[in-house]
Amino acid sequence: MEEIPERLTVRPSWLITQLAVHARKLVFDGFTAVGARGYHYRILAALHEYGAASQAELGRRCRVDRSDVVAAVNELVAQGFVDRTPDPDHGRRNKVTLTGAGLRQLRRMDKVLDQVQDDLLGPLPAEDRQTLTRLLTHVLAHHEPR
Repeated sequence: MEEIPERLTVRPSWLITQLAVHARKLVFDGFTAVGARGYHYRILAALHEYGAASQAELGRRCRVDRSDVVAAVNELVAQGFVDRTPDPDHGRRNKVTLTGAGLRQLRRMDKVLDQVQDDLLGPLPAEDRQTLTRLLTHVLAHHEPR
């Protein structure tokens, strides 16, 4: 294995970027194995936690571009994981609702993500994992738009 310049390896930004690439691959591979994508998880999780929502609400809540929400919801409808019906309170809007099959898929995806966390953070004991999560949450919150 080639040596990496120390100037890089002592910088958290470089380390986070390298780890993010690895994490993204683990998540992608895991979700692919259960016939899913990351956008699917975001949408199913939001519907489970907050209930039925418009596609626009899902986009804002999940931080997914509007056109990507439409494509992902179309895929989820085709798989029977969500229902999309006209919103009776707003004629031009659709309401998206989680189905029983969607909840089962969300649970499968939760298991995939649990395994990804174990694979990604394998060398760390549970206390260090919690500390890392707390620190990353704090740094991310600092950079979130107000």
